Amino acid sequence: MSTPQHWTVVVPVKRPEHAKTRLADAVGEFRPRFARAFAADTVLAALACPLVDRVIVVTDDAEAADEARSLGADVVADAPDAGLNAALRHGAAEARSSAVDGAEVAVASLSADLAALRPAELSRVLEAAAEHPLSFVADAAGIGTTIYAAGPGAPFKPEFGGRSRAAHRLTGAVELELDGIPSVRRDVDTAVDLWDARRLGVGPRTTALLEELDVAL
Repeated sequence: MSTPQHWTVVVPVKRPEHAKTRLADAVGEFRPRFARAFAADTVLAALACPLVDRVIVVTDDAEAADEARSLGADVVADAPDAGLNAALRHGAAEARSSAVDGAEVAVASLSADLAALRPAELSRVLEAAAEHPLSFVADAAGIGTTIYAAGPGAPFKPEFGGRSRAAHRLTGAVELELDGIPSVRRDVDTAVDLWDARRLGVGPRTTALLEELDVAL
């Protein structure tokens, strides 16, 4: 039996003033806290995935950085400060430059708003990704991307933003069209997304914040 491919996962976390602006009408002043809660639950689920050896959070948000470290992730500053894809490339470069004995590292980028992410579903995706040099998973809307994966030695060139599903296809990345991975596809940008994530079952940080919001409303 061959040894399964293991991965380093890169999670980019925006500064709170720029994060989840479309949730403002639904959650009001809780918006920055929800952005951090989504990121923490994403990191927590990724760390619990048996195929993930390391999680690197790329952020300039001190509170999110402290939370990520407390969960067991590594943190690097968003030194490029040039948008999402630059942050992801920076995290991937850190993953590969710090590899032990020059080993080639498989790197997957993960959206920071997968509040309902299940480790078992992430494992299924990473198992499938190991079959291709470059691959990705589309979001629930079928327009964006939640995971972009580059196998060992493959160039890491994410194209997040806007219609990233089409953009990733144009780069030659293989779309992983798997059944039974709703938590991997369910990013949270709007109130409807949050309702759907809650239906799936969100992680502990988001659950606690939703309970607090329910009391406040």
